[in-house]
Amino acid sequence: MKLYENYEGFVFDLDGTVYLEDALIPGAKETINLLTESGKEILFVSNKTTGSKKDYFEFLRSNGLKIREYQIITATESTINFLQKNHFAEPFFALGEEKFINELISSGLTFSDNPKKIKVVIVTLDRTLTFEKLEIAKEAIENGAKFYAANIDNTCPVKNGEILDAGSTIAALEKSTHKKLEENFGKPSKFMIDLIKEKMGVPLNKCLLIGDRLETDIKMANDAGMDSALVQTGVQKFVNGINAKPDYVINSIKDLLS
Repeated sequence: MKLYENYEGFVFDLDGTVYLEDALIPGAKETINLLTESGKEILFVSNKTTGSKKDYFEFLRSNGLKIREYQIITATESTINFLQKNHFAEPFFALGEEKFINELISSGLTFSDNPKKIKVVIVTLDRTLTFEKLEIAKEAIENGAKFYAANIDNTCPVKNGEILDAGSTIAALEKSTHKKLEENFGKPSKFMIDLIKEKMGVPLNKCLLIGDRLETDIKMANDAGMDSALVQTGVQKFVNGINAKPDYVINSIKDLLS
């Protein structure tokens, strides 16, 4: 029996699992389209906030994947859900890129870069990070602002290795403010698990999660009661001390068909 035949639902990480930068992982299109044609339930879950759900959908569709936009869940979506319920009228500041900030503003949330007015600080991947931004976040947190993250990934996989991600920024702020991160809305958080439960059409114990990170993808699968497969196409360096074990270790996404 082929691996995919053991499961009714599949949860895929995106960056490092389905694609890397601007190119699909070899075999990704064929694998996902076969699962779709076989009637399997499929969701895509990403911690990356540098693009919108629509951006990821259009990229995947343009590369031949037969999917729908509702199948994509992002850390931005999870963050917005929490902030709208708990901090809707409170100004936020984000160590994140323009697209992430604009999505939060478009959802009705209020942005501020005044440390005296900021009530919520959110950290995510920011390739435009500056010392000035860090100082604004530091001062706001010291003034009592909530300290949250859209994701906690230490690095982001790229073609020639990995670049620094939100985890490094979080560590710097924790050290400089002497305060700990209060909530993470991306993988492996309960917020992401709840979104998967809401959108997945079959019980999670009948699902397989496929990802490239022990500390986010595989840990979330363990916490949610899903089986998991660790691929070797993305992150190659793992965080020490993570109590997360995959059920399978495979070379790439196409091995689901083996």
